[in-house]
Amino acid sequence: MPIRALLMLTVSPLAIVAQEATADSKTDAKAASKIYLVEPGTKVPLSMINSVSTKSAQPGDRVYLESVFPILVDGKIVIPPGSYVAGTITKIQRPGKVKGRGEFYLRFDTLTLPNGVTRDFRATVSNLDGRASEDLDRKEGSIKSEGNKSGDARTVGETTAAGASIGAIAAGARGAGLGAAAGAAAGIAGVLFTRGPDAVLARGTTVEMVLDRAIQYDESELDFSHAPPRPSVGEGSGPLPSKKSQGSTFPRPFPL
Repeated sequence: MPIRALLMLTVSPLAIVAQEATADSKTDAKAASKIYLVEPGTKVPLSMINSVSTKSAQPGDRVYLESVFPILVDGKIVIPPGSYVAGTITKIQRPGKVKGRGEFYLRFDTLTLPNGVTRDFRATVSNLDGRASEDLDRKEGSIKSEGNKSGDARTVGETTAAGASIGAIAAGARGAGLGAAAGAAAGIAGVLFTRGPDAVLARGTTVEMVLDRAIQYDESELDFSHAPPRPSVGEGSGPLPSKKSQGSTFPRPFPL
C-alpha cells in the first residue's frame, strides 16, 4: 500500500473525531446559553429626554426616552436603567378655538441597551406622570390636553365683572348692567378666538410603556460590564403646570 494512502487512512478517522468534538462543543455552548424573554404586558417606566407639544410637533417627529428602573427576568436584569427608547409621533391634533382638545399619538419603536444591543418592537403608553395635567386615553392610545371649560367660564366671568364695575362707576345701576353685558360679550369673543391648552409632555416627564409583544435576549447579549458610562441627561423642568392653574391670559377689554 502506498505511504500516501496509508497516511490518509490514519488521518481521516482523527479528522472525523476532531470535527465531532468541535460540533459537540458548539452544541454544548449553545445549550448552556440561556434565553431571557421579556413577556408582553411588561411595563417599563421611562423618562422623556426631549419635549413634545401639539403646538409644534408634526406626525413623524421622533421622541427620545430612557428607562429609569431595572426590568428583571428570572432574577437577572435584562433592561437596566439608562436603556434608550425611541418613539414616533403618529398623529397630531391642535386644540380647537371653540371645542376640541389637543392630542397626539405616541408609538414606541426601538429599545437600545447600554451595551448597544438593539431590538425593534412595538409598545404603547400605559400611564403618565401624576404631575402631568394631560389625560391618557388607554383605549385609543392618545394623550390629550386637559379640558378648559372652567377656564372659559372664568374668562367670561372676569370680563363680565370688570365691565359691571366700570359701568357702575360711570353711570350707576344702568351702567352696571350695560357694562356687564359688554364684558360678557368681550369674554365670549375672547373664548371663541383663543385656542384651548395644547397637549404637552415636557422633558423629565415619566411615562410608562407597556410591551404588546415579547422581546427575547440571549444571555451573551446581557453583559453590561463594558458598557460606556451613562451620560447625565438631567430631569429637566418636569411637566408643565396645568393651564387651569395659570389663570386667565385673556387681556382685560376695558381700561381702568
